[in-house]
Amino acid sequence: MQPAPCPYVPPMEPPAILHRDDDLLVLSKPSGLLTVPGKPDGHADCLETRVREIDPAALLVHRLDRDTSGVIVMARNRQAQRHLGLQFERRMTRKTYVARVWGQIAGESGCVDAPIACDWPNRPKQMIDIEKGRSAQTEWQVMERETMATRMMLRPLTGRSHQLRVHMANLGHPVLGDNFYAHEEALRAAGRLQLHALELTIRHPADGRFCTFRGACPF
Repeated sequence: MQPAPCPYVPPMEPPAILHRDDDLLVLSKPSGLLTVPGKPDGHADCLETRVREIDPAALLVHRLDRDTSGVIVMARNRQAQRHLGLQFERRMTRKTYVARVWGQIAGESGCVDAPIACDWPNRPKQMIDIEKGRSAQTEWQVMERETMATRMMLRPLTGRSHQLRVHMANLGHPVLGDNFYAHEEALRAAGRLQLHALELTIRHPADGRFCTFRGACPF
């Protein structure tokens, strides 16, 4: 069964600017805001639209899910966009997320290696598909144990759609507040998706130096 669509009510909170120079614009996206415009009517308000009102030169490089908050980088010229785009395509970036997941996960660290494919009858949901899925790996580490949840650090080694959410649900520990993959208790355990893009490391398009940008976790 296809998930019931949630009404799109974008937050009033503007994206925070973490860094800006001649080539880069690094922002912290609030949860609930689309990265790019959606197809349905009423989905035009998004990060890309808001940013171009204050910086018309900004160009999209990558995306975060609507309900995921955190660090996202945009380019400020075409050359920088191509440079950054190749970094994401060739997995040269390093991304670190914080998530609160349901229950107590066994062990202190590990790696999920489970291929992901689109669940076409229920799109945009994704699923584990051993035969037809695309390779997907996620490193994880426990940060803190709560009574009914575990705070985790997640590092995706690949960039599949919904990868972290699908992998955590496959472990039996869905991300709290996840309206696609969490069971009812885990969904109701938080008022928003408990997934935040904490850090992003890239090579600067101007000189190739490593740059790490961090946005404070709001939960």
